[in-house]
Amino acid sequence: MDRFLELVALSKVYPTPEGPAVIVKDFELTLRRGEFVTLIGHSGCGKSTVLSMVAGLNSISDGNVVLDRREIMGPGPDRGVVFQAPCLLPWMTAFENVMLGAVQVYPHASRSEREHLVEYYLSVVGLGDAMHKRPGALSGGMRQRVGIARAFALSPKMLLLDEPFGMLDSLTRMELQDVLLELWGRDQKTALMVTHDVDEALYLSDRVVMMTNGPAARVGDILEVNLPRPRDRSTVLDHPDYYRLREHLIGFLADQDERRARDAA
Repeated sequence: MDRFLELVALSKVYPTPEGPAVIVKDFELTLRRGEFVTLIGHSGCGKSTVLSMVAGLNSISDGNVVLDRREIMGPGPDRGVVFQAPCLLPWMTAFENVMLGAVQVYPHASRSEREHLVEYYLSVVGLGDAMHKRPGALSGGMRQRVGIARAFALSPKMLLLDEPFGMLDSLTRMELQDVLLELWGRDQKTALMVTHDVDEALYLSDRVVMMTNGPAARVGDILEVNLPRPRDRSTVLDHPDYYRLREHLIGFLADQDERRARDAA
């Protein structure tokens, strides 16, 4: 197996006045090069904690994260991160926000080469006519398009997406899922995404990793999504395996609900 990303016995513990709070414990997962994997689970189970440790934005209490045979020790441009709320500098235009990263990643490229790169990705995400507007003049969906363009423009080894469409209305959400799939399909960067949406997970993923409830959350089950690519929504919904896969995910989440209710009783 191509072990492009390896999460080995990954754990996160926070000290509290009542003692150590174990959020994630012995989390084990391997991603193949070019694979799109989503993490799903109930709120508070540690999905974003795992993603932030892979991004190098949260310290690792125990275990290792290995990307392309090198252990991750902190944040770096080899991982493009898209957050739920895009972190854009409000005094810069969309173009300038994306260019800021391009200058850091391509210091030896000419100005015209960097400009072409930034224009290309902003055009692909549908901002060709709005790239010189500041974030305050853009809708939430348009700002998230800037975040996606910025992540791809860095040409990272992998993408990390933390519920990037969670704050958007359903129509915009579906539009941006298609934008993400189109961009991902061009060079199939390895992607790890956090979501709480079962249908989103199935539409985007090669595999869906289901997390148990916290504390001490871990991998509870992994579902292979063998729906054909490239994908469009109608073809996916009409596929004979779609509702079987969907029922599997919903069944796992329902089981976690029952376990949580028993533990609370």
